[in-house]
Amino acid sequence: MSDKIIEVVAGALMRPNGEFMLGSRPAGKPYAGYWEFPGGKVEPGETPWQALQREFAEEMGIVLTAATPWLTKTHHYEHASVHLRFFRIWAWEGEPQPHEGQAFAWQQPGSYTVEPMLPANFPILKSLELPDVYAISCAHEIGEAAQLEALASKKPPLVQVREPAMSREQLAEFVSRAAAIVHGYGGKLVVNADPAWLSGWSVDGVHLSGARLHALSERPDFAWVGASAHQAADLAKAGEMGLDYALLGHVAATASHPGEAPLGWAGFAAMLAGEVPLPVYALGGMSLADLQTAREHGAHGVALMRGAWR
Repeated sequence: MSDKIIEVVAGALMRPNGEFMLGSRPAGKPYAGYWEFPGGKVEPGETPWQALQREFAEEMGIVLTAATPWLTKTHHYEHASVHLRFFRIWAWEGEPQPHEGQAFAWQQPGSYTVEPMLPANFPILKSLELPDVYAISCAHEIGEAAQLEALASKKPPLVQVREPAMSREQLAEFVSRAAAIVHGYGGKLVVNADPAWLSGWSVDGVHLSGARLHALSERPDFAWVGASAHQAADLAKAGEMGLDYALLGHVAATASHPGEAPLGWAGFAAMLAGEVPLPVYALGGMSLADLQTAREHGAHGVALMRGAWR
């Protein structure tokens, strides 16, 4: 393997229905015929955004008009190591045309139909299954019955049960009822608790507190594993463990953290300035109105507790 590190940008064209575009690698390039997110090398003097615009103009003849930063990761191939900056592209001018003999295909999150896939893409494809809005339970404030009713009426696609005052037995009973509702409408449910508690429970994954995250020596054996983060070291540990997402906050002042200085958007973006290979949700004082701002600062989306159930 080469020690050379190549700076690369890649982007996912995003349709309003959630579909994204993949492209095949042209003949004559390493991994020719494999499918990937379009992009290419950052040339000397270019910013990542400028490189992304140039690559999409060259590869498919479109003009990018709106994109937001997303993930950053390093992947090692036999011929080189690539430092990848991923963007999600929300708007463009023109229709994609294959300018380099490649093929393009629109794909649905969780159900791609093309192969073979470039090895670096599998975690990225999984990340695109995550919704923009992440809901956190607050039965301890609104009551269990009201929380279950809100789940049934709001139908959030991804829910974290976070009820620290419940005993293991109380939590098991509540999770059983919540999971029946969430799975009934096709959503996913994770639980903020000791992973050892969840054996045999009808859950899709576990959400780790900062303390549980740093106590890990390996990733817990669940389909979906996320963690709470408050500093860069938390994000680094989550990436090292191969977690699927992180919640970073608190971004704004919240009732649950009185007297604590919030990160603010500048602080949030600074936390993501290094290599963060997993999607990060903005947490703390968020509402749906903050989604676009969160994306512009590098977030995958927003995490809501009280705001999810209003």
